[in-house]
Amino acid sequence: MSSSPAASEVSPIADAGPLSLCTRSPHVPADRLVAEMVPPPRFDSVRFATYLPDPNQPSQTEAVRVLEGFAGGLGGAHAVAGGAKRGFLGFGKAKAAKAPAGPRGVYLDGGYGVGKTHLLASLWHATPAEPALKAFGTFVELTNLVGALGFQQTVQTLSGHRLLCIDEFELDDPGDTVLVSSLLARLVDAGVALAATSNTLPGKLGEGRFAAVDFLREIQGLSAHFRALRIDGEDYRHRGLPEAPAPYSDEQVTKAAYATPGASLDDFPHLLEHLAKVHPSRYGALTDDLSAVCLTDVRPVPDQSTALRLVVLADRLYDREVPVLASGQPFDRLFSEEMLNGGYRKKYFRAISRLTALARDAKGLVTPE
Repeated sequence: MSSSPAASEVSPIADAGPLSLCTRSPHVPADRLVAEMVPPPRFDSVRFATYLPDPNQPSQTEAVRVLEGFAGGLGGAHAVAGGAKRGFLGFGKAKAAKAPAGPRGVYLDGGYGVGKTHLLASLWHATPAEPALKAFGTFVELTNLVGALGFQQTVQTLSGHRLLCIDEFELDDPGDTVLVSSLLARLVDAGVALAATSNTLPGKLGEGRFAAVDFLREIQGLSAHFRALRIDGEDYRHRGLPEAPAPYSDEQVTKAAYATPGASLDDFPHLLEHLAKVHPSRYGALTDDLSAVCLTDVRPVPDQSTALRLVVLADRLYDREVPVLASGQPFDRLFSEEMLNGGYRKKYFRAISRLTALARDAKGLVTPE
């Protein structure tokens, strides 16, 4: 009647047993959300010098050049509100207190796995300002911050920053479009420089997700804040690397979970149910102190809401470099053909790419038979 294979026999630490994500319901205070707006651990040490452009993709080298100049132009005192803004896209020293014409940010557009987040984090590190004057977060984390602090408090909190970096910039609904358009307009007016990454050009945000044409003015307003830099290339996570390992058996995954201190062990369908009860802003805290995530019975997700929650969890696991060991279906079968051809397809492909990389990282957890 045991629900797991011979758990008491698989490891000397079996008495303690693995952790379970399904038992965690973390509370994340608003001040932690602000304090954690820095590049995730995976990108602590990245710099422009550690980005290796593909010699066959000149746009990658050009992006480094432009971003280095952008960072260099952000030195000096923070602009004062009301028009004394720096010439962000002049990429040089600030001139007199005169608002520049044109965009005041950079927008890195490209497919998943071409190193956009590496470059965005490198820009954060290269910008000559104290960490407290720079903010880095995903689009989801930014909207969650507004939800936690309120709009006016978020504007006040971020207005003193020299740079706001927004990773994975995507608009999923009209409410987000209006919210982010208003927020960024207020921050630009306060003199904050912007940088963002996405798989979609700013003028195309929202396409396939909602009636973007009805919000064209807001979308065009967002686009006007940025100079778009296209970064071409293939997914570096698969460049010259072997295919992701095939899923393991339930017994192998369970055995590895009991043998790995700090690992979690959950049934995949139950985990998906639990994610529906935890706000996505808490998914980072959900993974605190985990050394590995072990999942049994991985199967295709049943609906789009569940799929989008899984995307956020995959992002947080990838940011924290948490290996993922799984049984059941391979990760490239998580999302239906309809999902992969729909408006959120780029999110789903990113999740597949990241989970595949984490599955590869987990190979060492399995003891050879």
